[in-house]
Amino acid sequence: MSQTLAINSDYKRSLLEGLELFHGVRPDDVQELLQNCDRRDLGRGETLLSPGEKNEHVYIVLSGSLNVHVGSPEAPILTTMDVGACVGEMSIIEDRDPSAYVIGAEATHLLTIHQSVLWDMVNASHEFAKNLLIVLSERVRSHNRVIAESYGELRKYERHAKTDALTGLSNRFTMEESFEREIARCEKDETPVSLIMIDIDNFKTFNDQFGHIAGDRALSAVATILKRQFRPRDLLVRFGGDEFAILLPEVAEGLAMSIANRVRRAVRGDTGDSGDSLIQIPIRISMGVAEHHSGRTLSSLLRAADAALYRAKNAGRDVVSN
Repeated sequence: MSQTLAINSDYKRSLLEGLELFHGVRPDDVQELLQNCDRRDLGRGETLLSPGEKNEHVYIVLSGSLNVHVGSPEAPILTTMDVGACVGEMSIIEDRDPSAYVIGAEATHLLTIHQSVLWDMVNASHEFAKNLLIVLSERVRSHNRVIAESYGELRKYERHAKTDALTGLSNRFTMEESFEREIARCEKDETPVSLIMIDIDNFKTFNDQFGHIAGDRALSAVATILKRQFRPRDLLVRFGGDEFAILLPEVAEGLAMSIANRVRRAVRGDTGDSGDSLIQIPIRISMGVAEHHSGRTLSSLLRAADAALYRAKNAGRDVVSN
């Protein structure tokens, strides 16, 4: 509900000083213009501003408070505007609809300034103009902070979506894009590329015997060894469960077999490097190797490596096969 705001010569400087747009403004400079302003009473839960609805006013909170929501009225409260704060100025300056929902947090009384009166006040008082610039600057900084925080949250979400929480390796959801990109590069450069599939032998039996916590520790330990055994440029992912996949750019099948056997020995502790040993616990791995050939898709390469892994399992486990 709007009504004419009664402003007379007794309007106190102390009242104006409590409003951020009028801080330091001489009452005489804006007295006449204030007579052209209205007062609006807003109920709790009532919407004052919303995206898609044109706004022509700046609203200053005289009593009560306003909540600001981004995206929808049901979204979490972004901020609360208390007595003295103003809203609506950004949509007037930018000449566009409001970017957020502004809703009464409680019964609230507002001073409403039409955009035409706003510009008259800017012309009438340098202090008012300065205050408006300060408010706009604070809004921009606030928006930038929200954007930065949102971007940070997005990046964190993306990292979680692409990374296996247990091992810290890339997960299967990132494999398709990264593997196909590297395969395409090797095809263009006419260099070989091979894929190794790894499976922990008898892992279900290990989990049943030692428990799932020990199983998780074993998976993490295997992942740590794998990271040490392969080059930084090799693409290592946790394929799922107790399986891992490694793409080796510029590596032909013969060399990939040698690398796989070295990694297999490292896991069982036969390399002489105690730092890379799981010799204290009965962990062994089987590995299947396949080389990419022109015309072969990533899916067919995965099937070839998986078939090789199956042959390694049938050969007695703790084996590398192609």
